[in-house]
Amino acid sequence: MSATAAQTRIPARWRARYRLTPWWAKVAFVWAASRLVTTSLVLAMANLQEANAWTGARPRYADFANMWDGRWYNIVAIGGYPPVLPVTPEGQVAENAWAFMPGYPAAVRLLMEASGAGWAPVAVFVSVAFSLGSALLFYRLMRRVLDHGTALFSVVLFCVAPLSPILQFGYAESMYLFFLTLALYLLLERRYAALFPVIAVMALTRPSGLAFALALALHVAYRWITRGRDPFPPRERVLSASVAVFSGIMGLAWPLAAWAVTGSLTAYTDTELAWRAPYIGYQELVPFTAWFQSGVWWLGMPLGIVAVLALILAFTMVMFTPAVRRLGVDLRFWVAGYALYLFAVFFPQSSTFRLLVPLFPLLGAVAQPRSRLYRAGVVLLCVAGQWGWLLICWRVDGADWTPP
Repeated sequence: MSATAAQTRIPARWRARYRLTPWWAKVAFVWAASRLVTTSLVLAMANLQEANAWTGARPRYADFANMWDGRWYNIVAIGGYPPVLPVTPEGQVAENAWAFMPGYPAAVRLLMEASGAGWAPVAVFVSVAFSLGSALLFYRLMRRVLDHGTALFSVVLFCVAPLSPILQFGYAESMYLFFLTLALYLLLERRYAALFPVIAVMALTRPSGLAFALALALHVAYRWITRGRDPFPPRERVLSASVAVFSGIMGLAWPLAAWAVTGSLTAYTDTELAWRAPYIGYQELVPFTAWFQSGVWWLGMPLGIVAVLALILAFTMVMFTPAVRRLGVDLRFWVAGYALYLFAVFFPQSSTFRLLVPLFPLLGAVAQPRSRLYRAGVVLLCVAGQWGWLLICWRVDGADWTPP
């Protein structure tokens, strides 16, 4: 059915009412509808959940939404961080709270103090509230580079994406995406001074300061190169370079804080390395090696190396496709900067899907085809992906080695 034929089936007054509906109401409707779908899937999965280390069988929603790392954030909110790093019987640094930044648990703790409610419901509320804010900001971000219809469908994909259940769990992702989206919007608006407080909160919510610093450095370099056709006045040069340096400093702030409290220069990195020890044992952090180590662990030699090189090539090709190029240089700078950061420090395993969420501006490229059949198919695949992610990564089956 053509778009014109479809429009003739819709009463004119409905079409007029839709056109007059403000953008924020459309986004809020998309968000609310998506939360109904996701919540239904989560409740269905909770009904299948057996007793585990975090909950009893068939837990309530708030309890089910606070498993896994939600317990670590709870520990941070209630007890803070250990002044002495815990160690394993072999003398290696064990998993501990320093891996989890203070932004999200601090926000939840403040609301807990104000409301008198417990961790689980407040954590869910904070995540849900930030998810709505993120959806509204994401629309504004996409409208900087796309038309209204495509920007709104980008929001649809953001709200129904396979990892979207995390937006209403006791995790920091929802709050982090809010500040990341705001930072990207301010960057596109070239409101450099306003970026300082946003980056400060963002970098203490999820590790991202160094990746954003790289994106900002690329932005400054690009503006300098193109200053002949796009003026780059001295004030903006100073502000943009300063905020890039500030983002880099904030990227190092949490490791420095862990050092100051524990007395160990490598407290933060040693803590992060503890999470990959079950796969490859305790090793030193050598930048740009973890993906190859993971490839070999999962696929063996030489297929693991070949697979990683193929991923690098595929990602590079995607970045130069017409749909991604339409997103503009600054959003591509962020995607490239964050991808390089992950490649430098992250060991791929089941949490990789969650760590890829900050690449969400690429949804603007996925949203560009206008075929109704294509768009309906993508939405259905995303909803099916939610169930798959909940089943594989979130639900605990008693012998689980796929943490979210």
